[in-house]
This record gives sequence, C-alpha cells and structure tokens, in this order.
Amino acid sequence: MIKEEYLDIAPYSDNEFQHKMAEMVNDPGLEHAVRYVMPDVDYPEFVKGLRSLTTAHQFQQQVMRPFIELLAQRTTSGISSSGIENVADGETYTFITNHRDIVLDASFLNLCFMRADKPTSEVAIGNNLLIYDWITHLVKLNQSFIVKRDLKMIQALEAAKQLSGYIHFCLNEKHRSVWIAQREGRAKDSNDLTQESLVKMLGLGGGGTILENLKSARLLPVSISYEYDPNDYLKAREFLLKRNDPSFKKSKRDDLFSMETGLLGHKGRVHFTIGKCINPGLDKISPDAERQEVVKSTCSLIDRTIHRGYMIFPINYIAYDKITGTDRFIGHYTDEEIKRVDNYIDGQLAKVDLEDLTDDDYDYMRRMMLQMYANPLTNKLRAEGDNRS
Repeated sequence: MIKEEYLDIAPYSDNEFQHKMAEMVNDPGLEHAVRYVMPDVDYPEFVKGLRSLTTAHQFQQQVMRPFIELLAQRTTSGISSSGIENVADGETYTFITNHRDIVLDASFLNLCFMRADKPTSEVAIGNNLLIYDWITHLVKLNQSFIVKRDLKMIQALEAAKQLSGYIHFCLNEKHRSVWIAQREGRAKDSNDLTQESLVKMLGLGGGGTILENLKSARLLPVSISYEYDPNDYLKAREFLLKRNDPSFKKSKRDDLFSMETGLLGHKGRVHFTIGKCINPGLDKISPDAERQEVVKSTCSLIDRTIHRGYMIFPINYIAYDKITGTDRFIGHYTDEEIKRVDNYIDGQLAKVDLEDLTDDDYDYMRRMMLQMYANPLTNKLRAEGDNRS
C-alpha cells in the first residue's frame, strides 16, 4: 500500500491499473506514437491486449519486454551485461548509472535483469519529459516514479524530501529496487560525473544521519556503454548554438525529437557493467565526517565505479588519439576502422539542420563529437590510476 504522501509521484498500484490503462488507450496521442514506432501494428488488437492486462508485472513481461527486445534487435548490435552476480537475491538496491539515453537507459538495464530472471527496478523519470497525459500514464503503468523539476527553492526542498522518502520506502517497505541517473539530464560531452545534489537528496530520507541514510539506500553503480550515440550530432548542434548564443535553451519539441532519435537510432553494441554496492566504501567514512565530506566521498565512489566499468570500443580509442594528437592506442583499431569512424562522424554532422554553417562550425562540432567519444576512455584511465590521461 502506497503512503498517501507519495501518491502523486509513485507508480500506479495494481488496484488502479486497469482504470489508468483504459484512460491511456483512449488518448489519440498513444495511437500516433505506437503507429510511429510499429507501422504494421493492428492497433485495435493491440489495445484489446492492453486492456486485458491486470497488473504492472503482466504489462512489463507481456508488452514492454517484447517491445524492448524488438527495439534492441532493430537498433543495436546486441545488448550485453556483466556483474549480474553482484545483485544478490532478496536484496534491494538503488541502481545509479551514467546517463546515455533519456528513455532506454533504465529500459535496457531492466531487460538485462529480466533476461537473468532478476526482479526489475522502479525507474525515476523527470516530469519535464511528461509532456502528454498518455506519457504520464505509460511511465506510471510501467513502474516509474516521478522526479519533480524546475521548482522554486522551498518547493524544490520539499520535492527532494518527498522523492528521497519514496526511494527509501520503495527499498525498505515495498522491497523493490530503484533506478536513478547520476545527474539531471545527460552529460552532453559524456564526461559522466555524479551531481552532489542527487547524493544530498538520497541522504534526506531514511531517518538517520546523511551517512546512515546513504548506506540504507544501498547505492550500486552501473556503467552504461553505447558504441554509438544516435543523439551525438544533436548534442554537437546544441554545443554550437550555445557557443554562438550562451542563453540558448532547447524547446520541448527538441526534447521530444531527442527522445525519438534515441529510441529509433542505431546504437551499435550496448553494454552494462553492474558494479558492487558502495557500502564498504561508505563504511570507511568517519561517522563524525562533515556533511559535505560525506557527499563528495560518495560522489567519488560512484564515479570511480562507473568509470572503471566502461566497455571501450574502437571509436573511443580513435577519438582519444585524434583529440590528444597521439597514436597511443593504435593497436586497438585498424585503418579501416578509422575510415569507418570518419565516415560516421561526417554522416552525422550532415544531419545538422542549421543554415549558413561555416567550415569553422563543422570543425567545432566534429571536435565536440570526438570529445564525446574520447571522454569515457579518459575517465576510465584516470579511475584506473593512469596519470597520462
């Protein structure tokens, strides 16, 4: 039973599942989205199947899992995982990951859990993405909880307390794991660093000191590695627009297009490295440590685990060598792979829909794309103690 204080952010319960499903399937926006992703769908039959479901578990297993498997088959060269043995049976965790895709990070991770017969996690999703009612219904039917964003200071503190309280309630009373990204929004340059505000939020709930609360959150970092980022050219475009106009901000239409591109674009190989719960590291922090010291040490533990867990692909080695002007990793790629990466980047930049672009603009965007692909390797080297990175 969900506590009343969490009802507005919590996933739908099984008691309200069918009622909320009926509301969602009656929304014309859902039909448009489903036909966009699955052009050959028999929509009336699809809706009939949805309305026959009675629980979130059925929805995940019978609808979402086949859909995500199909998406993986069509848009990746395979999804793999390692470290699944670090997820102990009967234990709950806060899976905290770097952020590569708005929609698919948690979906693909849950797919890895389903393939390994492990329970899925509830998923944190920002309310900035809930631009239509049917999207709100979809995510809450699919065991997602809502992160309230863009609030004034007093409201933001109350929302953080509510969110932290719900995560601890989910872990310790609902006995469900949760997923949350290490930062709000994706790191545009793939320099993945945990936001201190996120750790502070997680330390609010639990009823103890910040250190005790973080231990009870059982933080388990997971590294996400995409061979190719379908949104890389959109990120390069955004970097250019911000360079030319520091006040530039994306529109909701931009966010929606990013979601579509991330969903349907080719990602190459995708790998999840499931780390270990960082509680042994937190145990080394003095109970008398200042709050800010606890926060910084926790961020560092998360970052090091994520950085060490990256799977490095040829494009990362090539980008690193191009950015640094060296041939340090020449043994990790071939001339053919260099040509393939150059052609890939040129092809992505050709999609940028801005007028009057100069050679300097293209050079800048190309450099930013190379930086995106070099940074995971740079961070992995640093995390492993390589001082040359």
